[in-house]
Amino acid sequence: MRLAFAASLIALSLAACGDNSTPSHEEAHKDAAPSAEAITRTPSPAGAKVWLIEPTEGAVVKSPITIKFGVEGMKLAPAGSDEPESGHHHLLIDTKLEDYNAPIPADDKHKHYGKAQTEATIELAPGKHTLQDVFADKNHIPFEPSVESPVVNITVE
Repeated sequence: MRLAFAASLIALSLAACGDNSTPSHEEAHKDAAPSAEAITRTPSPAGAKVWLIEPTEGAVVKSPITIKFGVEGMKLAPAGSDEPESGHHHLLIDTKLEDYNAPIPADDKHKHYGKAQTEATIELAPGKHTLQDVFADKNHIPFEPSVESPVVNITVE
């Protein structure tokens, strides 16, 4: 009996020497994160377009500014929606989209309207600014071909 008990203790001790560490967050998700090659842009329907209803090109405005978005040929849906041929607006402020094959960043120059908003109010400092609407899919990735408004130049007093 003592021999069996000793053998069991040795076996348990050897098993405890294995690697029982918990993987880091990066290690645990390295296979789940899509690579740049794995991202596929959603096709946009022919004739789809977006535009800024307000403000218009050359407008002189005061902050806060009301932005009104227009869309035609596609459905407006919240981020994450699987509704076909749908997406939501993203406002680019004083910037251009750098990578059409990646999700649009969310920061001071890239505003997301992922609840399918058609209107927003933003604050801008006095001076000249550019605004552009880029319509993107459920994952904030621009459509292929891109559905984006012309750049609108405004002046904030």
